[in-house]
Amino acid sequence: MAAPSNRKFLGRLSLPERNYVAEALRTETVGGVLLLVAAIAALLFVNTPLSDVYNDVKSFSFGPSSLHLHLSVGAWAQDGLLTIFFFVAGIELKRELVAGELRDPKAAALPVIAAVCGMVVPALVYTAVSFSGGGSLGGWAVPTATDIAFALAVLAVIGSSLPAALRAFLLTLAVVDDLFAILIIAVFFTTNINLVALALSFVGLALFWVLHRKGVHGWYIYVPLAMVIWGLMHASGVHATVAGVAMGLMLRCTVREGEQHSPAEHIEHLVRPLSAGLAVPLFALFAAGVSISGGAVADVFTKPETLGVVLGLLVGKTIGVFGGSWLAARFTKAELNDELAWADVLAVASLAGIGFTVSLLIGELAFPDDPLLADEVKAAVLIGSVLAAVCAGVLLKLRNNKYKKLYEEEERDDDQDGIPDIYELDKPEYHLRMAAIYEKKAAEHRRLAEVTASQTTSESDGPA
Repeated sequence: MAAPSNRKFLGRLSLPERNYVAEALRTETVGGVLLLVAAIAALLFVNTPLSDVYNDVKSFSFGPSSLHLHLSVGAWAQDGLLTIFFFVAGIELKRELVAGELRDPKAAALPVIAAVCGMVVPALVYTAVSFSGGGSLGGWAVPTATDIAFALAVLAVIGSSLPAALRAFLLTLAVVDDLFAILIIAVFFTTNINLVALALSFVGLALFWVLHRKGVHGWYIYVPLAMVIWGLMHASGVHATVAGVAMGLMLRCTVREGEQHSPAEHIEHLVRPLSAGLAVPLFALFAAGVSISGGAVADVFTKPETLGVVLGLLVGKTIGVFGGSWLAARFTKAELNDELAWADVLAVASLAGIGFTVSLLIGELAFPDDPLLADEVKAAVLIGSVLAAVCAGVLLKLRNNKYKKLYEEEERDDDQDGIPDIYELDKPEYHLRMAAIYEKKAAEHRRLAEVTASQTTSESDGPA
C-alpha cells in the first residue's frame, strides 16, 4: 500500500475559506489605507504649528466621573474604539477555531508555531538589546504584534497580487497575534484589580452568552449590554479591550437549519467596516502623534529601548515567523506548496514586522510613568514598521511576476459561473460546460470565416 502523501504547507484553500479570506481582506485593505492616512495626519499635526490644537483635542476629557469614565479623547480612542477592533479579532479567532485554518490541530500547528515564534523572538531581541544597553525591560511586548490592516495597505500600495494561501497565512498570523496580545495586556499590564467590578463584568458576559445561545435577537439588547460589560471591565482595572475579545469569542460560528450565515459571520460583516474604517484609524490619529524631528529620529537608534523595538520588529519578527514556519514544516514533515518557495515565506515574515496598532497600544501601557519614553517608543514603532514595510515591499516585488500568474490562475473563471475554474477541474459538468463554450466560439469563428469568404468572392466577381 502506498504511503500517504505529506500535508502541504500553504496549499490551496477550500472555496468557502478562499471567499471568506477575500472578503475579510478587502475590508481590511481599505481600512489599512485609512490607517496610513490617519497616521500621516497625526504626524503632520504634531510636527507643525497645529500641535497645540492637536494636543488640546487629545487631552480634552469627558464622561461620568462616578463610573470611572471621565476620560480624555485619547483614552476613549484607546480603551473604547480599540474594543471594537478586538471584538472583531475575537470573532475572527472563533471562526478560525471552528471553521478556518485552526480547526484541524495538525493544520493549525504550522501557523500557530510561526505566530508564537514571531512573538517570542522579537521579545527576546528587545530584551537582549535593552539589557545590554542598560535600558528598561518593560517594553518587551511592544514588537510582538502584527498589524494586518497596515500590512495589507502596503500590499495595496506596492501592487502585489499575493496568492490566496499567503494572504490567508498572514491573516492567521495576525489573528493568533491578536489573541496573544490581548493575553499579554490582560496578564502583564493589569495592576490593581477591583474584584467586584470584575465579577459583575463576568456576570454580564454570562448573560450575553445565555441570550445569544437562546437565540435572542436585537441590537437594542446587545449594544447596551456590551457597553455595561465594557464599563465594568474598565472599572475592574483589567484593560477594557479584553471585554471585546471575550464577547467576540462567545458568538456562534456554526450555521443552523434555515440560516444562510452564522450569527458571528453576520455580525462581523456589520462591525468589521466600523472597526477598519473608523475605530482603528481614529485610534491611530491620536496614538501616532509623535515628534519626528532629526534629533528624535536619531535617538531611536541610540536608546536601548527604542533600538530594541526597531530591531524586534524588523529582525525579530522576520526571523521568528520564518524560522518558526521552517521548523514546523521540518518536524511535521509538511511539504511547501509546489507553486511557492521559502523566499515567499520570508517576504510574508518580513511583512509581519509591521506592528502598528497593537504595538502603539502596548507602547503606551508599558511606560505609564514615563510619557517621554512612551512617545519615543511609539516613534520606534513607526520607524520599525516603515522599515519592515520597505524590506517586505522589496522582497515581494522580486517575486511579483510569479504572484500575478498565480493570482490570475486562481481568479480565472472561463465558464463565468462565479466559481474559479481551479476549483472545478475535477468535475465532469465543468468540462461539459467548457466544451459547449469552445464549440460555440468555434461555430462563431466558422460563421465569421464564411461571411468573410463570401464578401471576398462578391468583391472579386464585381465590375472591374
